[in-house]
Amino acid sequence: MSHAFLEIEGLSKRYLAANHGEGLTVFEHINFGIEKGEFVCVIGHSGCGKSTILNVLAGLDDASDGVVIMNGKEVAGPSLDRGVIFQNYSLLPWLSAMKNVAFGVQARWPTWSKDKLHEHSLKYLDLVGLKDAAHRKPSELSGGMRQRVSIARAFATQPQLLLMDEPFGALDALTRGVIQEELIKIWSESKQTVFMITHDVDEAILLSDRVLLMTNGPYARIAESVKISIPRPRNRNSIIHDPGYYKIRNHLVDFLVSRSKELSGAAGEEVRETTFVDPAIEDDDPLETDKALAKTGS
Repeated sequence: MSHAFLEIEGLSKRYLAANHGEGLTVFEHINFGIEKGEFVCVIGHSGCGKSTILNVLAGLDDASDGVVIMNGKEVAGPSLDRGVIFQNYSLLPWLSAMKNVAFGVQARWPTWSKDKLHEHSLKYLDLVGLKDAAHRKPSELSGGMRQRVSIARAFATQPQLLLMDEPFGALDALTRGVIQEELIKIWSESKQTVFMITHDVDEAILLSDRVLLMTNGPYARIAESVKISIPRPRNRNSIIHDPGYYKIRNHLVDFLVSRSKELSGAAGEEVRETTFVDPAIEDDDPLETDKALAKTGS
């Protein structure tokens, strides 16, 4: 029996109430797997527990129930095998861009020589377009440039699993688009396994192989796994012209607007797996029926 690289089984998070009051179940019965090298995004409304799931995967928080298995071993506590990119950059302000990247690299490979550390760190700064800004400190960089340094540092340590919590949420639209393209480039070269939280449907379609859709909390769960069948390589300018783009987009938006609330609290149901078929062979309205929407399997 084959197993996914990352397996999440029966994950739940509950908070007990003070003075014997009613507690809060943020999410429960979270089950999904991620294959090695796969890029998976998760979308859901605020309060459904997306960031908590990411923190559990990172080893920064404990689940109330369930288990996380990565590469055959149970996740327990933080590890350099799991890298995290937060929304707020998390750079050391007294170090240059180069030294911020090298700091993570040295923690990963403490026996490397200074020359090897420098060469490796500069390679990843170059991949995010910051080779010429390597000696600037974070205060001398724009918000977008700081986030590029964070991305370079995370990829440079070559973690087995890269976790991203809305890494572009604080950036303006133009900067966000540029960094999305650079993220695609660096991921295409590294083929690292990625789990990313986003509220942006278009971003999820551009970046991911699959999108996990979470119902509203409390008692949130993953209701559906949607495969993004648009061929790679993808870029922002051409992806909107793909025949399947708006069908997938409408399906994701419909979930966020309507179905995420309708399905909330429906515990015990299996995750629906959705793969959109080639629109060239379909004649029906893609949002009229499930058969016209997608091929669905359990």
